[in-house]
Amino acid sequence: MARSLIPDQSVPQADTAAALMERLVEQFGSRASVSAVFGEPVTSDGITVIPVAEIGFGFAGGTGPEAGAVSAGQGGGGVGARPRGYIEIKDGTVTYKPFRAPWVNVAVPLAALLAGTVVPLLARRLVKRRPR
Repeated sequence: MARSLIPDQSVPQADTAAALMERLVEQFGSRASVSAVFGEPVTSDGITVIPVAEIGFGFAGGTGPEAGAVSAGQGGGGVGARPRGYIEIKDGTVTYKPFRAPWVNVAVPLAALLAGTVVPLLARRLVKRRPR
């Protein structure tokens, strides 16, 4: 008589999920390092520049019954990185310089121009409609 490879007792789903998440964290954590957030410094003409990025991790996992097995676990994860700015070291002074979104260079002056044009027009109309 052949023995089944499936254990007689079911494995609690919480233990399976915890083991799955632990395995995912170990795999992604081994790839995370300070150099992933702060890039390699570049020095030229007495100025050192250190790139800075924002790193995000996401994980998901679950367990449930699978046909012919006691329980099964699945999961996944991902990593994303976005440049945020750089650290400049010049003449003993350290400065963080963030990258701005390109639309800010257009949106802020446009909003100021619009406000400077529309606000006086609205004020004149409100003064004219005011009952005496």
